[in-house]
Amino acid sequence: MVYQFDFGSVLEYWPMFLQGVSTTLVMSFWSTLAGFIMGVLCAIARSSSVPWLRRCVGAYVEVIRNTPLIIQSYFFIFGLSSVGLTMPILVGAILALVINITAYTCEIVRAGIESVPRSQREAGECLGLSPLQVYWHIILVPALERVYPALTSQFILLMLVTSILSAVGTEDLFGISGNIQAMTFRNFEVFIVLWVIYLAMSFLVRVIFTLLGKIMFVRKRRLGTLL
Repeated sequence: MVYQFDFGSVLEYWPMFLQGVSTTLVMSFWSTLAGFIMGVLCAIARSSSVPWLRRCVGAYVEVIRNTPLIIQSYFFIFGLSSVGLTMPILVGAILALVINITAYTCEIVRAGIESVPRSQREAGECLGLSPLQVYWHIILVPALERVYPALTSQFILLMLVTSILSAVGTEDLFGISGNIQAMTFRNFEVFIVLWVIYLAMSFLVRVIFTLLGKIMFVRKRRLGTLL
């Protein structure tokens, strides 16, 4: 038996693929933006000298990192609705992604903060910098520079992980593909198209992050060490 490929009948539904790509990118953008901000704040809190704050953030990180994303999304979308807190599926999915990526971002940034030698902080203080200036210029910015490649990989992985949330009803790229498969009965062709689209999106996002890194981290750009 020879399988006959028929991409024409699949590509006829390109508007649906485009809609799925748009939803996936919207979910990824807002989740990345909010997750980065919250992750940095959590990393600062976990690196602080306040014991109860470190323990609270640490407990949150451990709970989120040791439970599946799909369970977290079911909790926010269906669990909260059972007690009267309803929200659109897309909003619940983005919220679940933000809660999830925040925990991972927190640990990545915390590793960067702890990698800054104490001697650099003391040098900043000797130069007469204020505590805020020391933390920003000597601790936080260099820490983000060091972990930027890891953050980039983590956010690209976040975009790919959005496909899991089709299980809770999101009409992302993977969710839309299920409808196309049901209409065309061309599962193999649909998955090949998905493969190509996800590869293209991953490459695009990596290029965007590389350009952002060159804009934000001038020192690494001059040294030629920014990936």
